[in-house]
Amino acid sequence: MWIQRLRCSTAASITRQSLRSFAAASSSNNTNFDSGNHETTAVDDRHPLKGIRVLDLTRIVAGPYCTMVLGDLGAEVIKVERPHFGDEARKWGPPFLQHSGDAAYFLAQNRNKQSVCIDVKRGQKIMHELIERCDVLVENYVPGTLDRYQLGYEQVRQVNPQLIYCTISGYGSVGPYAKRPGYDVIASSMGGLLHITGQRDGPPSKVGVAVTDIATGLYAHGAILAALLQRQRTQRGQKIDVDLLSTCASLLINVGSNYLNAGTEAKRWGTAHSSIVPYQSFKTVDGYLTVGAGSDAQFVELCQRLKIDEVPQNDKFKTNKDRVKNREELVELLSKILSKDTSKNWMNHFEGASFVVGPVNSIREVFDDEHIKAIGLVKTLPHAKDESVKVVGPPVVYSEARNDARTAPPMLGEHTDEVLSKLLGYDADKIASLREQRIIQ
Repeated sequence: MWIQRLRCSTAASITRQSLRSFAAASSSNNTNFDSGNHETTAVDDRHPLKGIRVLDLTRIVAGPYCTMVLGDLGAEVIKVERPHFGDEARKWGPPFLQHSGDAAYFLAQNRNKQSVCIDVKRGQKIMHELIERCDVLVENYVPGTLDRYQLGYEQVRQVNPQLIYCTISGYGSVGPYAKRPGYDVIASSMGGLLHITGQRDGPPSKVGVAVTDIATGLYAHGAILAALLQRQRTQRGQKIDVDLLSTCASLLINVGSNYLNAGTEAKRWGTAHSSIVPYQSFKTVDGYLTVGAGSDAQFVELCQRLKIDEVPQNDKFKTNKDRVKNREELVELLSKILSKDTSKNWMNHFEGASFVVGPVNSIREVFDDEHIKAIGLVKTLPHAKDESVKVVGPPVVYSEARNDARTAPPMLGEHTDEVLSKLLGYDADKIASLREQRIIQ
């Protein structure tokens, strides 16, 4: 199957606008279904991946996050789930949705998808028929598992030579750890991320969200786009391997480079920075404020605003190198000053500053923030059983393309009949027979 060339509509009636301006124009309360504008739920020529069909065999976070991003860009995503069980993340609660019973966790990475329940062990013929009609397959089984069901890459490339087959795993398809199952916290532990996260005198700490999973999903989505672009030239598909451990090692960036090139072993710094001072969170009357002075000029301005103009003239603090060397003394001085007022008052006081500053917000404060509301980042989508759900929309905007949250995460098996009948041409009797055999749900 050749990738459809992306088309740019020249119709004068189509207004090109970014997602942010689109959201602001279409709804005052950030909804995608009550504005009367049907473009919010339909894929059109402004979606870069219109015409691309993705077969999603992934669960949990990394894979579903990847396919969600592809869906935001207009790809048709068919999520294949285990009958009567589904994606494990559906049960990762509380909290749960009141009527459907799905966990809120599941909602975060599964919008813009169709759910089809197929037993991949016994439904190989159905799977091969779907693969014939898809451009991309994404899976996150332990390497070798799908080969047992005739769904490994070497097997399905015979069914569809132009298929882009993306495998997401814990450790890749080769190497001594290849057969191990992969989880974010384990990859983050083995990849050094936990070692460098946490308070200086405390134990290793996990990042508050599954950042290695998410980064792996983003790597996978970018790799799939590159493979689709290459397919335009070669007319051939290929296999992509993306793994959690390699992703985590790549996230070490400067910390990894410091070790590889200077032999410097990293340590935990809390919110502080190993190479820049000041660059950390400080206690205020009612919370914490993060302040960063990335240059000597910014440090001078910070001191001027704090009315300690003499500090930058002190030989111990003139340059960043000096400040790193005398970190403890400087941080103690700044801490005493910043602890005397509220975060809000300090933000007002620092308005317009050249140095960076921001409050440490609670999750409630994040979504109450005037900027988050102004850009319409949170979307409300109609749900099959729970009336509506809220999701954080795509963080990327385009001047010409569309990239949007259109449909709520699906109910388990919500689209099984629709996909089998419309895409594969199965009649009602055949679907009923498959359901009676418990091959589908």
